[in-house]
Amino acid sequence: MKKFILLFFVTITLFSCMQEKEISSINPENWSKREVSLPTKDSLMHGTSYLSIYSQIYSSTEHKTHNLTAMVSLRNTSEKDTLFLLKAEYFDTHGTSLRNYFSHPIYLAPLETTAIIIDEMDVEGGTGSNFIFEWKSPIGSPEPLFEGVMNSTVGQQGLSFTTQSRRIK
Repeated sequence: MKKFILLFFVTITLFSCMQEKEISSINPENWSKREVSLPTKDSLMHGTSYLSIYSQIYSSTEHKTHNLTAMVSLRNTSEKDTLFLLKAEYFDTHGTSLRNYFSHPIYLAPLETTAIIIDEMDVEGGTGSNFIFEWKSPIGSPEPLFEGVMNSTVGQQGLSFTTQSRRIK
């Protein structure tokens, strides 16, 4: 009985000392460094793009899921023009908005890329999460590219796949 009580207290002590890991996808890059003011009247082309993301996928059955890390890549595909991002909003499987990554327009220089990381332990989005991006660019400039790279490794096994955005407006 003494061994059981000692084991119980050792277990409780170990669990109470463990710190909760911070989920970096909830505390994203400091977007204020990229903040830009856009005039209300401009000659920029306006677009909206949809990107599917998977923070979880089904494994074996619909009752078992496997967590994934998702890298959301935001790419300016123009060699000469700056891209302006107005919104990067993350939604869960049910279409509920989870978070908006910036509240003011930001810029990406020509051919610049930045990323949003959805941690493997951040499963709030579920199996059908997605992003909506609103953007502006000079007329005649190529459209931006938004990609998702999902991956996971367990032991010697790895899983990786990509998704690409689709312009919806």
